[in-house]
Amino acid sequence: MNLIIDIGNTRVKTALFNGDEILEVDSFTIKKFGKKIKAIHANYSIKKALISSVGNLSKTNKKLLASLFDYLELDQNTKVPFINKYATPQTLGVDRIALAAAASCLFPKRSVLIIDVGTCITYDFINANNEYLGGAIAPGVLSRYKSLHDYTENLPLLNLKEPQNFIGDTTEESLHSGVVNGICREIDGVISQYKESFGKLTVVLTGGDAKFLSSQLKSSIFVEPFFLVKGLNTILKNNI
Repeated sequence: MNLIIDIGNTRVKTALFNGDEILEVDSFTIKKFGKKIKAIHANYSIKKALISSVGNLSKTNKKLLASLFDYLELDQNTKVPFINKYATPQTLGVDRIALAAAASCLFPKRSVLIIDVGTCITYDFINANNEYLGGAIAPGVLSRYKSLHDYTENLPLLNLKEPQNFIGDTTEESLHSGVVNGICREIDGVISQYKESFGKLTVVLTGGDAKFLSSQLKSSIFVEPFFLVKGLNTILKNNI
């Protein structure tokens, strides 16, 4: 059994794999890290673990992991199942590496655009020759709401909500329309750009806001909430 630990900007996600099968997924704040990791060690027989962190993992937590598991920490030098054509590979985020690995293995010999909607919205592209070319990074849903509140005098800080109409008839509805419709039109536009350049395209939508946004997009997409952890498991298997 393999353990995946994905440490994001705001939360930690763990996934237990038996081969390619996900047995259990959990999500929690970094404050609960020690308690949760000790519980996994007590309850499961873990062969190998992989840690992916876009945030900061403290020395205390690293020491705890080393005492419990044989683990690999993903970085830009880790062996991956695709050809990395990124111009600055040492700056490529581990989350984007994991998404490219998932696309490489789950959709072989296809051009794949992966859209991860979380704190940021990342666009990552791997072509039919298994070459990762790069993509784009944009503000996420909550980042857009927060920036509208932080950089203006009178706009309220709102939580994510589906707009009632694309024409907002109150300030709150105007904000929801601007953020949600703006993101959906952005995503549809980016997909069209890639299709114009590469023809047939497989599009995967993942991340915390994927389910919410999927029904509002015009484009045909695969919604896969566990795409990133599947990519991390692929990388782990590639390094055992």
